Amino acid sequence: MTPSIPRTVTALSAALAVLALAACGGAGTSAPQVSPSTTQMQPADTGMSGAVRVPSELRGMDADLTENDDGHDGGVAVLPRLRTQLTIGSTVDPLNGDQNPYGLDVAPVSSGLLHKGDLVICNFNDAANVQGNGTTIVALAPHAGATPARIAQNAALQGCNALAVGPTGNIWAAAFDANDDAIVSPAGALVSTLPGGPWHHPFGQAFSARKGPFGDGAFYESNAMDGSIVRINLTAHGFTFDVIATGFAVNGGAPGSILGPSGLQYDAQHDRLWVIDGADNSVTALQFVSFIPAGGVVVHANGAFSGPAHLLAHRVFHGAPLNGPISSALLPGGHLAIGNTLDPNGTNLMVEIKPNGRVVATKNVDTGAGAAIFGMVAAGSGQDDTKLYFNDDNDNTLRVLTR
Repeated sequence: MTPSIPRTVTALSAALAVLALAACGGAGTSAPQVSPSTTQMQPADTGMSGAVRVPSELRGMDADLTENDDGHDGGVAVLPRLRTQLTIGSTVDPLNGDQNPYGLDVAPVSSGLLHKGDLVICNFNDAANVQGNGTTIVALAPHAGATPARIAQNAALQGCNALAVGPTGNIWAAAFDANDDAIVSPAGALVSTLPGGPWHHPFGQAFSARKGPFGDGAFYESNAMDGSIVRINLTAHGFTFDVIATGFAVNGGAPGSILGPSGLQYDAQHDRLWVIDGADNSVTALQFVSFIPAGGVVVHANGAFSGPAHLLAHRVFHGAPLNGPISSALLPGGHLAIGNTLDPNGTNLMVEIKPNGRVVATKNVDTGAGAAIFGMVAAGSGQDDTKLYFNDDNDNTLRVLTR
C-alpha cells in the first residue's frame, strides 16, 4: 500500500478536535509535553539521520529495548504475583443481547453515562452469536457482581474490536465490519465515523497525549486487511491522517478468525507504540512514534524494516509461546501482558514480556475452550496494586487478576 497523504477532515470542527484530544487508552501515564517544532531539533543518539528527528530530552528512552540482563528476574515478573481471579460481571448487552466482548478500557472520569473507574467494553457478536455483527458498547463498575449498562448502540460500531476512552469520556472505537473509526460521546451519541480516513478494517486503537510535529496528540489505529498503522493527528483545525507503517503480517481472516496488527499499547514514558501481531506471533516497538512521518516504516516478512524511519522500528520478539495473540496490556513498570487466542482447549495463555523481548512469565487464565482472551487493560501504580482486567469470551464475562 502507498502511504496516504495526510488529509484534514474539514467537516469536523476544531472544537471537536480539542474535545477528542483529551483521551487515554489504558497505556500509561500522560506524556510530558514537547515542542511540535522538530525541524530544528537535534537527533537523539539512536542512529537516526535524515528527515526523522526527535527532541534531545528523549535521549536514551529506547535503551530498555536492547538492554541485557542476567536471566534472573526474581520478583520483577508481575503475572506470577496475580494469584486471585475474580469475575466482575457479564458483558452481554442488557437490551439486545450482543455478546463476545472484545474492546476494553477504563473510564478515567465521570461523564455522561460513565462513572470514573468503569470498565468500558464493546461487543463483537450479536445475540445470535454471529461473528462481527455486534454494535454495542457497555460499561461495568469495577467490582464483583457488577451488571452491564448500555452506553451506545449504532451500526457504526459493527464489529467493534478495540476502543480507547478519554478523560472527557469520549470513546474511540475500531469497528472491523463497519470499516470506520467511530467516536462516541460519553452520553452514547455517535459524534463521527471519521469519514475519509485510510481504513482497511480497523483492528486496534490507542491514544497519545504527546505533542509532536504532526499534532497536539494522536490516536493510533491498526488495519487488519493491509497491515498498516495510522496516526490520527489531533490539531487545532481538525484531524489529519498519516499512514506511518505498512507491511505488518495479516491473515485476511473473516470475523472470528482475524489476525493482524492489534493489541496496540502506547507507552507515554518512552513515546513508544507497541504492536502485537497474531498473524506471525510478533511484538514490535515503534519508538518515538510521535515523530515517525507518513511512510516512515515498511515491515518485511523476515522481521526487517525499511523506510526513512526504519531505525525507530524494533522487532523485539517473535514465535512461541505467543500463539495467535490479539490483545495486550501495558503493566506498571513497562512489561507487556499479551493474550493468546490459538492455544488448544484447556489453555488460554497470557504471556509477560520485557521491553527487550525476554519472556518472564506465562499464566493460564481459563482451562476451558481455547480462544477466550479478548481485550485487556491494566490498572495500578506498581506491582503491589496491579489489577489486570480481561474479557473472557468463553462465558461473556469481564474478569480481573489481582494479588
